Amino acid sequence: MSQADLAVRAPRLTWTFGLLRNELVTTFRRWRTIALLGVLAAVPILVGIAVKLETQGGAGRGDGGGGPVFIAQITNNGLFLVFTALAATLPFFLPMAIGVVAGDAIAGEASGGTLRYLLVAPAGRTRLLLTKYATVMTFCLVATLVVALSALTVGALLFPLGDLTTISGTQISFAEGLGRALLIALVVAASLTGIAALGLFISTMTSSGIAAMATTVGLLITVQILDQIPQLHALQPYFFSHYWLSFADLMREPVYWDDLVKNLGLQALYVAVFGSAAWARFTAKDITA
Repeated sequence: MSQADLAVRAPRLTWTFGLLRNELVTTFRRWRTIALLGVLAAVPILVGIAVKLETQGGAGRGDGGGGPVFIAQITNNGLFLVFTALAATLPFFLPMAIGVVAGDAIAGEASGGTLRYLLVAPAGRTRLLLTKYATVMTFCLVATLVVALSALTVGALLFPLGDLTTISGTQISFAEGLGRALLIALVVAASLTGIAALGLFISTMTSSGIAAMATTVGLLITVQILDQIPQLHALQPYFFSHYWLSFADLMREPVYWDDLVKNLGLQALYVAVFGSAAWARFTAKDITA
């Protein structure tokens, strides 16, 4: 690369990284974002306290009341609260938070009158869109880790820790269990990339941040309902939420990879389709605000 090319690209790269840093700071300083993360952090606390109270006052059953398999193991090992909390928040709370942030990404700038100002800078529409998506992806990871860390803290305080018994009945060390918990959190974050791309596409379709957020969350609820209707079984494998809970297969020995691979592949497809649609819409859109 010639000195002339470097001289041209350096300011653009500097501005792009500056924009990303500014977007991250702005997003995570908003009261709305802090409130969403606070709600996500509160879910494991409520679940942990509920299980602890039931264990103390429920005739010592310790069977989780017939609930999901992870709940039945929380009293034996607090690390299972991480898996339970992720399973509890993934169907609605986590994707709802992602939908709010993604839906507001472009539409919020348009409704606030700052979108035209951002496009005057040298990064251009494509880089701005990529920066917005990178910010949403960062929020996906942070939101998932907030749930996991909150659950790990509460689980350590309320329940014993030690070697884990997998769903398959085999035992693994606590260190390996922590590693799988981190891997599960990363898989959950990756599972949200599809709804993030969909929300970003919707955000390019309107100049109202509230409308974009409401539409994204509305589609999330609609897809979740459709995924429970038996008559739609032929379509359900193509819904972005269909394989979300496949992360539980990481707690098997050996690990079942089939649904995990299908989930990640489906999310990649949604990112490619709706990311391309968002780019096509945004680069051709007449920006008036």
